[in-house]
Amino acid sequence: MNSCIHDSQMKRLSAFVIRIGIILSTYCNLQAGLAFLPDLIPRQELVGMASAGNPQLSPHGKLLSFIQNSDKGIPNIWLRTIGQKDDHMITADAKAGIFEYSWSADGRFLLYLRDREGDENFHLFSLELKTGLERDLTPFSGLKAQNLLTSPDAPNEILIGLNLRDRTLFDMCRVNIDTGALALDTINPGDVRWWLTDHTFQIRAAVSIDGQDSHQELRVRDGRDLPWRVLINWPFGESGVVEGYGSQLAIAFSRDGKSLYVQSAMHADTTQFLKVDMATGKEDVIAHDPKSNLWNVMDMTLYDFAQVLFDPRTDEPQAVAFDYLKPEWKVLDPALAKDFAFLQDKDSVPFIISRSADDTTWLIGKIYDDKPNRYYFYDRVAQRLDLLFPDSPMLDKYTFAKITPLVITARDGAQMPCYLTLPPGVPAKNLPLVLAPHGGPWARDDWGFDLGNQLLANRGYAVLQVNFRGSDGYGKNYMNAGNGQWGVGILQNDLTDAVKWVIKQGYVDPKRVGISGGSYGGYAVLAGLTFTPELYACGVDTCGIANVKTSFETMPPFWQLIKRRWILRVGDAEHDDALNQRISPVFHVDNIRAPLLIAHGLNDPRVKISESEQIVNAMRKKSIPVTFVVYPDEGHGIQRMENFLDFAGRMEEFLAKYLGGRAEPWKEISGSSAQLR
Repeated sequence: MNSCIHDSQMKRLSAFVIRIGIILSTYCNLQAGLAFLPDLIPRQELVGMASAGNPQLSPHGKLLSFIQNSDKGIPNIWLRTIGQKDDHMITADAKAGIFEYSWSADGRFLLYLRDREGDENFHLFSLELKTGLERDLTPFSGLKAQNLLTSPDAPNEILIGLNLRDRTLFDMCRVNIDTGALALDTINPGDVRWWLTDHTFQIRAAVSIDGQDSHQELRVRDGRDLPWRVLINWPFGESGVVEGYGSQLAIAFSRDGKSLYVQSAMHADTTQFLKVDMATGKEDVIAHDPKSNLWNVMDMTLYDFAQVLFDPRTDEPQAVAFDYLKPEWKVLDPALAKDFAFLQDKDSVPFIISRSADDTTWLIGKIYDDKPNRYYFYDRVAQRLDLLFPDSPMLDKYTFAKITPLVITARDGAQMPCYLTLPPGVPAKNLPLVLAPHGGPWARDDWGFDLGNQLLANRGYAVLQVNFRGSDGYGKNYMNAGNGQWGVGILQNDLTDAVKWVIKQGYVDPKRVGISGGSYGGYAVLAGLTFTPELYACGVDTCGIANVKTSFETMPPFWQLIKRRWILRVGDAEHDDALNQRISPVFHVDNIRAPLLIAHGLNDPRVKISESEQIVNAMRKKSIPVTFVVYPDEGHGIQRMENFLDFAGRMEEFLAKYLGGRAEPWKEISGSSAQLR
């Protein structure tokens, strides 16, 4: 008997030694792999790379404005005299920073939007260049300003949408920039989300969304005091873009004011670029790509617009871009063929910001995947590019990752456009993975430089971005396929299928898969950990929805017009308890096996902090560990530099602990408002 006990003990000891050997071997292999990674990029240096963006020429062409960080790392507006090296900061925001701005039509003022600690109640400010005087043009408590419009036909006036009369609606007000006098220009009838002016600076087009069935209308009128009429009626799901995004549908008036340029998928799956006669409604198709919608560019602004190039002398369209895996230009006017042949190359994609009146000089940007956007003056005559801002010295100091566009087949045969970022310097084999679902969900991931991806790749992770069904940009059928499919349906299944695909290809270690996202991406993190817990080793959620019903109940007032769209695309979780319990992660915390890190801004108006509090409380009641970081001076997402650096450090250590990548140690950041709760 003693012999049997001895043999049994020896077998167990032998098995234990073998297991330890396997663990040590795995650890050594991981460390060996990390050793071949390029130099670790400090977070502070990486964040400082994208130092300048959103350049704009003054109307008189003598000044260049741009957004650049202050010495405190806060985005502000800077000025440069053309032909000189006199860059200087002219605004003094000391909190979250300034992102969207515009010149007044006469070049005497800069106009910009700014909120308070992420509450999204943006006020419109003017800064007079001559005197340095800053004025709040919308000094009303609890108000939100949007839809800023300017025109050379009214140089001392602007139009701005304000929810002053009704917090759920935006009327258009005309403001005298010199005096600050504000007058009601166009009353919102109750359903308009976006307004557009003609070339005389009169509001003559509006895009509405119905509060009952979410159909959209493009309405026009022939003059300021003439009645409105419907030019295009899009039933729910037929416009090709997410309902409420009027800035993408109504693009511009023709020079004579008799036609509108429109993006629409009414008669196709993906959006067509159309010229619509306002008198007859006749639609002429100018350009179309059956694989994707028009390319909508957002360059450090709050709005994104279809990338269509109009002749500055005639306002006729000359080129338009579409975006499937990587944006591609379609030249409509042969006069520009030579320009685009020069501007396009295999490493970048150009986008056009503005053009001089004589059309000899363009202000352009170029998007890359392994470096921040570059900006240039393009001399058409000499075919020369003059770089506006010097590249960061870190481009030579460090190695950055490339992004591979690819198409992954879902379990039902659907083709999903995706992007895979692989860490440089190591074999693309058996890597730890961070799945990064985008927000929205009616948005999309694009090809281009991404600070978050670069940080993760530098630490040794592969990063997978999936344009799952429901994503914008790939036609109405692709978007509509995501309706009613949250949590346990197609939207989450597509993410699961994409992860399994990269595992099957050998890129990824199936035991080291994490998931990280914000907003809807945060919901996808919680859904991933609760509905497919076997897939993920850890999760990082930023401002994600935990309980769809309570999220619907606490939507901000300025979302009331689009609330019905949410219900139609998600389901009526507010009144259907069975649906809500099926798709809301808070009811499934018992399934969570993986560690979870959560961050949330206290002032978030879109996804209230109560969403994160609910799932944290539910997990702690079950004694399931969770780390919860709150930022009292943030809203939807983490904007302030100090807070971003704080959370990025926490995330690095968290991922390194559970996925095995490397990390720059977290340290306390002076000025961060982070609170562990």
